[in-house]
Amino acid sequence: MDPIEDDIVVALRRIVRAIDLQSRRMVEACGLTGPQVVVLREAARCEAASVGVLARAVSLSQPTVSGIIERLEKRGLARRERSDQDRRSVVVTATDEGRRVLAEAPSLLQDRFRRELAHLEQWEQTQILSILQRLAGMMDAESIDAAPMLETGAIGGRPGDPRSGSDSDGEGG
Repeated sequence: MDPIEDDIVVALRRIVRAIDLQSRRMVEACGLTGPQVVVLREAARCEAASVGVLARAVSLSQPTVSGIIERLEKRGLARRERSDQDRRSVVVTATDEGRRVLAEAPSLLQDRFRRELAHLEQWEQTQILSILQRLAGMMDAESIDAAPMLETGAIGGRPGDPRSGSDSDGEGG
């Protein structure tokens, strides 16, 4: 194998490892996965939004967001209630406890990454995008559904276990 090929694989492994370590830190610090934090953060920001609105805002499927909200509700961090404007509609809100947990949660890895990315010139951002898209193609990962969040998890873990990295509704851990 070519030494540069080894260096590329090592760099990729470091990226995957950094994402995995941050995901584990998040669960240890506040008991929530990255996707749970993202959904709860959006629910807090919106005050009262439907599951569909939240799903679009965080680029996750509606069934995935419904499953996340169900787990957040069980922990008393979010609640679903009938809309004041339209009684047929259900909206999601963050509870006071949910807001407290968010305030104490570590920042998401993609928040830092986006800040760093914003400091780069447009041509550098375009070059990174092009290279990453090429890598995704080389790894046959172009068609894999992925939200704009840096999160990893074990494949085939126990459903509902936030440490396992896999939930029955497709939420990564």
